[in-house]
Amino acid sequence: MQIVRGNGGNQFRQYAWQNAGNPAGYNDVIGNQFVLREIQLGKWKPDKTQLLIAQKEDAGIQLQAEEYDLMAAAADLDEIKKVNTNCILMANLQQA
Repeated sequence: MQIVRGNGGNQFRQYAWQNAGNPAGYNDVIGNQFVLREIQLGKWKPDKTQLLIAQKEDAGIQLQAEEYDLMAAAADLDEIKKVNTNCILMANLQQA
């Protein structure tokens, strides 16, 4: 990029981002407005692919929750084993 000297200094370079913008982000916003309008008018109907994606995302969230529950149960089991071991040790010490 050529830097222009003079009254504006780096004026072109400084404001270049305003000219380029973010066309992908702009298109996403326009696309979202289109879908929102279609939903409001009752014309938009999700296709099977979108429904399958949503179902897979929900299933993934469910699996994560189940994995978390399993990890928590395993941690609880470890704690129970430690307590049982300590109880057995104390009982053995009392008998000695």
